[in-house]
Amino acid sequence: MMDAVTVAPIQPYAARKTYLCPGCDGTIPPGTFHLVVVPDHAPDLRRHWHHGCWNKDLRRRFGTNASIL
Repeated sequence: MMDAVTVAPIQPYAARKTYLCPGCDGTIPPGTFHLVVVPDHAPDLRRHWHHGCWNKDLRRRFGTNASIL
């Protein structure tokens, strides 16, 4: 079972830093829409994901109908 997480979209105008996506190990450059995923039990473990990488991870875990945003 997956722990509860909070997923927040980051709009391009608010994306001001470069992040590393844990889904593909690729960079998320400034100005790129992406998601911040924060585990509810450990907010210090938040990660920035490409939208597509997050949806791919959800489908891998929960099947083809799983998606968010």
